[in-house]
Amino acid sequence: MLSTLSRLRELIWQDWIWFPPGLGWADLQDHDGKVYPKMGDLWFILPVALCFLLIRQVFERMVGTPMAGLLGVKDKHRVSAKPNPALEAYFCRTSKHPEPSCIESLSQTSGCSVRQVQRWFRRRRNHDRPSKVKKFQEASWRFTFYLIAFFAGLWALIDKPWFWDMKEMWTGFPKMPLLPSQYWYYMLELGFYVSLVLSVATDVKRKDFKEQIVHHVATILLISFSWLVNYIRAGTLIMLVHDTSDSLMESAKIFNYAGWRRTCNFFFTMFAAVFIVTRLVILPFWIIYTTWVYPLTLYPAFPGFYFFNGLLIVLQCLHVFWAILILRMVVKFLPGNHIVADERSDHEESETEDEDAEHSRKEVSKNGHAQNGHTPLNNNHGKME
Repeated sequence: MLSTLSRLRELIWQDWIWFPPGLGWADLQDHDGKVYPKMGDLWFILPVALCFLLIRQVFERMVGTPMAGLLGVKDKHRVSAKPNPALEAYFCRTSKHPEPSCIESLSQTSGCSVRQVQRWFRRRRNHDRPSKVKKFQEASWRFTFYLIAFFAGLWALIDKPWFWDMKEMWTGFPKMPLLPSQYWYYMLELGFYVSLVLSVATDVKRKDFKEQIVHHVATILLISFSWLVNYIRAGTLIMLVHDTSDSLMESAKIFNYAGWRRTCNFFFTMFAAVFIVTRLVILPFWIIYTTWVYPLTLYPAFPGFYFFNGLLIVLQCLHVFWAILILRMVVKFLPGNHIVADERSDHEESETEDEDAEHSRKEVSKNGHAQNGHTPLNNNHGKME
């Protein structure tokens, strides 16, 4: 068994797979005080990711929550669904959105009217949705990281020749010594994205949840692979391009939750412009061109070349998908100057006036007076979640 694994490892990591002809792993051995990236370095991202998870918890409680209070971010009152084993079993095991044809049978098995079944499922779905304060905490945490990561990446790259002339990223490949700034930039970015994957079960889920998972996994593979084969110069440029617009998106969310409509729209407009320029222009026509087209003038294609650029194409397809959503949001809010509607969001459902009136009448008939019941606020207008 061990011999089989050893042979498989030797087969996977052969020089011809990951490097151009005449180059290989031997070129990445430390010598004369020059240090090169190693596979073992990637184990360090696990404690970094765990540290990010811990820091996030402290940040959201010590910074995010007080900031939400200062900006007036408050959770709406939610009416809880009354316990009903039959409806709960259907909700958990079958569907959170029962078909109209199923509601009649659920009404019979649960002992509730059709309207009561519909109301129960609305309230139960709202109960599972994250609160506005939780969304604010998450947005403030991501905004802080993306802003710091952007300036850290800019500091690490601003004086490098490949920042100004991207063809320089291939000069001396792969015998390019690892710089301390590159090491820490990589570890922080990889650690953060691994922490996002580890916290996916508790983070706010949106309609593009699957696309987000694909993005995180592709990003981790791309960054890790670029580290292993010393595509670090290209990797740092790719990370910087991604960090450029992310902080603007999170800041727009922060001001949306705070109800600062004009400020939210301003930052979202900036985000849309920067996103389109960096991810639909700079990334494909400058960076991917320099990693896909230009190298073929220096080396013949090899499997690792296709693997790296294949991951970049996956990311680019996701960027096109999100750009379409962003443009749809911009088109919706510009004419009427309304707050931005996030196409990815799962909006909280509101009770109808008739249902609220029926609820009030039942409370009055049961107790002889209204017991501080109040109508859940209408949240059907589009918002950036």
